Amino acid sequence: MDSITGSTQPPLFDRLDEQKPDALLQLIALAEADTRPEKIDVGVGVYRDAAGGTPILRAVKEAERRLWEAQETKAYLGSQGDPRFTALIRPIVFGESLAAEGRIVGLQTPGGCGALRLGADLIAKANPKARIHVGQPTWPNHGPLIECAGVEMVPYPYYDCDARRILFDQMATALNAAEAGDLVLLHGCCHNPTGADLSAGEWREVADIVARRGLIPYVDLAYQGLGNGLEADAAGTRLVVEAAEQALVAQSCDKNFGVYRERVGNLFVKARSSATADKVFANLMQLARTMWSMPPDHGAAICRLVLDTPELRADWNAELKEMCARIRTLRARLAAYDERLAYIDGQNGMFSMLPLTPDQVLALRKEKGIYMAGSGRFNVVGLSDDNVDRFAAAVVETMDG
Repeated sequence: MDSITGSTQPPLFDRLDEQKPDALLQLIALAEADTRPEKIDVGVGVYRDAAGGTPILRAVKEAERRLWEAQETKAYLGSQGDPRFTALIRPIVFGESLAAEGRIVGLQTPGGCGALRLGADLIAKANPKARIHVGQPTWPNHGPLIECAGVEMVPYPYYDCDARRILFDQMATALNAAEAGDLVLLHGCCHNPTGADLSAGEWREVADIVARRGLIPYVDLAYQGLGNGLEADAAGTRLVVEAAEQALVAQSCDKNFGVYRERVGNLFVKARSSATADKVFANLMQLARTMWSMPPDHGAAICRLVLDTPELRADWNAELKEMCARIRTLRARLAAYDERLAYIDGQNGMFSMLPLTPDQVLALRKEKGIYMAGSGRFNVVGLSDDNVDRFAAAVVETMDG
């Protein structure tokens, strides 16, 4: 009996199902709790410098200082977020010509995950029976983000972890069998979690399939600039968006500006006409209002200030090139350690997948203090200069059995 009202309350929270803990968050917690000084955490997706730290970029630090000195209010932004920030990101994603299209609208979101979920909700609102084809393997949070919006997910083969190669023929076959109006989730660059990007020729073929079959690309562009540079990394995205009548791009600044905890992103949508684009934008505003009302300002304001200030933008570009160079160097060091790791040098971005079983990954964690996802996914640039060889040696020893 309720001690205050005297009534019997029907169960509410008792009806909830037990939930499995998020594997990545659980891995982070385990790594943090490990007191071994030699532990190596290559599970979490943050950039680390030669000493193993995750620094604040020079341009970001200076922008924060200027923002602190000049900002005069903390008043609400509105559901659109910072429109100048979104406008500055547009040409970085699409190039000047495509960015000028009146059929493309965009607004700020809380990181790339916020953009993905907002896009999924828009799709479900536009077509409750929509299907989205998703390459395997993909990020573990793609499923929950998309399925929670009610969009059906259809898997297609993308990468063979054992053979360490893209299954492009199987991917093309699956997309050619998709129905007109179906969506296809594509990684714009630095394909998470495999590190295996489509070649320029393969991107052209995907763009051709998209145009010919009437498919709608949904591009996840979370690592632009950390593969082969801002322009090169955007090439595939631009090809498929230009080829399609309709498209979505979930973009993130968390990685290329190093503002992980600020959660900075955008969702861009290309519609069939400018009039429809206006309608899309109004729906995005309404959905955003019901989800987070207004996105946080600080991270977007930092990125906007960097992009709007020539000397800060130049320094950011220089730092981004330094980050790319470090990733390439680490990949080359790992690849040179053992011929079975040679494939790592031919991949892009922060992540790769090792041909390890979950049991082998667990053994590495227990015996060597090496933390990575059970799939063998690891953050290449999670390594410091001092522990690369120790990591490679432990992996090879485990592969040898």
